[in-house]
Amino acid sequence: MEQVKGSTSALVFSTLAMIVSFTIWSMISPMAQEIKMLYSLSATQVSVLVAVPTILGSIMRIPLGILSDKFSGKYVYTLTMLFLILPLLGASFADSYGWMLFFAFFIGMGGTTFAIAITYVSGWYPPEKQGLVLGIAGVGNIGTAVAGFIIPAIVASYSIDWAFRILAIAIAIMAVIFFLGTKDRQQEGNKTLKSALEPLKHQQTWMLSLFYFLTFGVFVALGLYLPTLLQDLYNLSPVDAGQRAAIFVVLATFIRPLGGMVADKLDPKKILTIIFLIVAICAGFIAFTSENIILFTIFCLIIAVFSGMGNGVVFKIVPMVSKGNTGSVTGIVGAAGGLGGFFPPIVLGMFRDMTGGYYLGFILLALFSLGCLVVNMRRKKVVH
Repeated sequence: MEQVKGSTSALVFSTLAMIVSFTIWSMISPMAQEIKMLYSLSATQVSVLVAVPTILGSIMRIPLGILSDKFSGKYVYTLTMLFLILPLLGASFADSYGWMLFFAFFIGMGGTTFAIAITYVSGWYPPEKQGLVLGIAGVGNIGTAVAGFIIPAIVASYSIDWAFRILAIAIAIMAVIFFLGTKDRQQEGNKTLKSALEPLKHQQTWMLSLFYFLTFGVFVALGLYLPTLLQDLYNLSPVDAGQRAAIFVVLATFIRPLGGMVADKLDPKKILTIIFLIVAICAGFIAFTSENIILFTIFCLIIAVFSGMGNGVVFKIVPMVSKGNTGSVTGIVGAAGGLGGFFPPIVLGMFRDMTGGYYLGFILLALFSLGCLVVNMRRKKVVH
């Protein structure tokens, strides 16, 4: 009974904490147009500002995943949330694009909570349940949608400064709730850095990183950049664009557990083949129909469904790669996914400045998805 209670609290509070953390990680995009007008920025400068939190949020997943394996995920999680208070308060007093960029970089720590949560939760559940359970934990990604819903409203009612301050208060409260509501599950403290990096020797680690670079990268990139893209293409208001982008995120997030559950029952390799093919087809259609908001919306939502499922499928496989090093594999694969969300907004912004449109960015997405399809068809199955 004690084990069940501990595992349930770990899953529930880890997911809630990730929601708040991901809201912070994604908060720049919904108010990017206001910041653009405030500092008279170009499309490329805006895309860099939107993308920069994903750098630290991606790279730091590796060491924090390792630390969560080596020590207590509960304490690593709590300290990470408390750290976020600093850049949030700093950003609330920023008076230039340079300072905003600086604090946005450290706000990226919110994205690292994914690796911590997956590592912490996976330690409480047996392998046969991890596809579904880790899919549920991944629902914390819904924080990206929460940001799309609430940030424009907060900025409209108060200010950009108070948006940062309100979330600083929220993450402080969440850190206390998480610490008091969860149990400590001490990890194997004798692990060395060498053993933690052992998964880098496995081909499957690199393949899963490639796949997650696509599936989670699409989720992050479109979740973060859709508000800017929709306002630019269709002259929507910040609130309207944020809510439409939030629908994409909600759909991709809540379909994730289904991907993990299906991968518990069926062959993950075959599922990924279908996912990559559909993403490639939809990206190709978007490239040539972006002037039509209805078609654009339909194909984006299809991508949301299949990229979300892909995220669940990939993380069903992750605990199988290197037993006892789930945190390391999670950190490496998660970092790849975060970096997958970093580059597309910048590429889209550059193409917008150079060509006046976004079609080349979606063509590249289609080609990359086809590349993942080929790699997946040629890889060997992972056997637990």
